[in-house]
Amino acid sequence: MFSRFVALGDSFTEGVGDDDPDAPNGVRGWADRVAEQLAHHHDGFAYANLAIRGRLLQQVLDEQLAPALEMKPDLVTMYAGGNDLMRPKVDIDALCDDYEAAVDQLAATGATVVLFTGADGVEDPIFRRMRGRTAVYNEHVRLIAARHGALVVDMWAMRALRDRRVWSADRIHLNTAGHVLIAAAVLDTLGAKHDITPTPLGKAVVRSRQQRLLENLRWAREHALPWLGRRLRGTSSGDGLAPKRPTLTPITSRR
Repeated sequence: MFSRFVALGDSFTEGVGDDDPDAPNGVRGWADRVAEQLAHHHDGFAYANLAIRGRLLQQVLDEQLAPALEMKPDLVTMYAGGNDLMRPKVDIDALCDDYEAAVDQLAATGATVVLFTGADGVEDPIFRRMRGRTAVYNEHVRLIAARHGALVVDMWAMRALRDRRVWSADRIHLNTAGHVLIAAAVLDTLGAKHDITPTPLGKAVVRSRQQRLLENLRWAREHALPWLGRRLRGTSSGDGLAPKRPTLTPITSRR
C-alpha cells in the first residue's frame, strides 16, 4: 500500500505523552504505531519521523519540509499550528496560508498527504477558551485538504478525545490511550488494515467541584507555570532535541 512514510510536526507527531524508554526521544506515539501496522504489508517499508516537541508551524516548515521532500515519500502526515494557537496573539489566516503552501508542495509530489483538525477542548475549563481559534484553524485545514486532495483525520469530531482520560496530566499531550485512538483513526482514514483496538477505560469517575478545583490548581502549578516560564525565557521543550527518526529506516512491529 505504502512503502515510504514521513511524519512532520510537533509533540503530537513526535509522540509526547506515550512514554517509552526504549524508543528514540523516550516516546512512541501514534505515528510509530501507524508505521508498525503499515510495515506488515510491505517488506521494504521505511519510516521517518521529523517532528520535534514545542515547534511552531513556521519552524516545522523551515526545518522539516525540505528534508521530507528529499526523501520522496509516498505517504506524508503533517500536523502543525497547535503551539501557535496557544500563543497570546496569532494570525490564523496568515498561519494557514503558509501551511497551504507546504501542503501544495507535498501534494505535488504525488504522495498521499494526511492532515489533522485540532481536537475539541470543550470538556476542559482552560482549553475551552481556545475553541473559537481551533474551529477557525480547522475550517482552514478542511479547505486546504479539499483544494489539494489531502485526507483529513477529523480530531474535532472524535468524541472519544473529549474524555480527559486519554490526555496526559499536562492536558496538552495525549497519553498512550489517546495515541492509540489516533493511530487507529489514521489507519482507518487510509483504508489500511490494522489490529489496533482502543484501550478500555472503564466508567468515568465523577469528581466533586472541590476535587476539580484542586486538580486545576495542581495543573497550574506543575504544568501551566513552567510552560509560561519557558515562553518568558524564549525557550522550548524541544530545544536541544533532534528528530527521533531523521531518515527513512525500517521499523519493527511491537505490541
